[in-house]
Amino acid sequence: MYFPYLRGRQNELLAIRELLDRECIRNGIIPVIEPVKLSSTLIKTMEYFIDRGQPLTIIHNPKVGTFTDDLKQLVESPLKDSYTKLMTNDKIIKGHILNRNSSGELTNLQAEGIKRADVLMICEDRDMLDSYGQEINDNPAKYHFIPDESAFKRKLRTNRVLLDDKFTKQIRNVDYIKSDDEFFSEDHLYYREEGYVGFSDYSIVGKPYSESGFAPFAIAIHIVYFDSSYNLRIKHFVSDSNEDLNDPAGKFYEAITKLYKWYEMSNIKTYGLDRLVRHFEAGTYPGLGIVKKLSIMHHLELVSQYLDGVR
Repeated sequence: MYFPYLRGRQNELLAIRELLDRECIRNGIIPVIEPVKLSSTLIKTMEYFIDRGQPLTIIHNPKVGTFTDDLKQLVESPLKDSYTKLMTNDKIIKGHILNRNSSGELTNLQAEGIKRADVLMICEDRDMLDSYGQEINDNPAKYHFIPDESAFKRKLRTNRVLLDDKFTKQIRNVDYIKSDDEFFSEDHLYYREEGYVGFSDYSIVGKPYSESGFAPFAIAIHIVYFDSSYNLRIKHFVSDSNEDLNDPAGKFYEAITKLYKWYEMSNIKTYGLDRLVRHFEAGTYPGLGIVKKLSIMHHLELVSQYLDGVR
């Protein structure tokens, strides 16, 4: 089972909604959303998954963004009321990041009628593992997300999901030229035999989170693919005229031209990749947010195809 971990920005939420709408992801894919703000897009995404009977994980105690402050500051709000109600639905798996306040936060969940056995728990802090490890084993959660480290595997023995950041993030987009084709992941091949019930990553975004974006000198498009041994690799298609911030549409066309040449020689068919290719054919520039959305969609659909046995 694959649990793509996304930070709940608008285009990430739209990506999983559109994939579900087009039946490009199935039951083997359960997105995990760490919401960065309370928004109508988040609410609509939760409703969309519930209406279609598809499970979705929402982390109730996110550690990035303004979501927690949004909930505290809004005393009476339709968005807050909708979120609170939707979180009681069985199709929404309640995610929890293990932290120093977990004892009280988990008690509050229990008071709301949410059993530990229904919670998805993120366990990445070694100190918290020492504090809560035995308690978790005595009363396990539905899933325990852990890094691939012996200390975590020793302490948490059941319902383990492997969580790892597979994306090698460069400081500047132009630096992806130095390694334009690199290894991404093989977790999908070995997670079961290594004692995990699933695997998780941060897709082509990576774990580090930043509140604000910026205009890049270079434009890079990140596309994953399977090699002949079914390892996941990633290609970085980077623009050429990277001396200044001018003409982002032209930079995009330089990068997408390289992608198109590679695409013509590949056998890959996903909706996200197809939409990127159409922008090349039409000579249109959709903006960097849409490029990232389509790249995420391609990644998730490609893994879904693999789990469905499409080779």
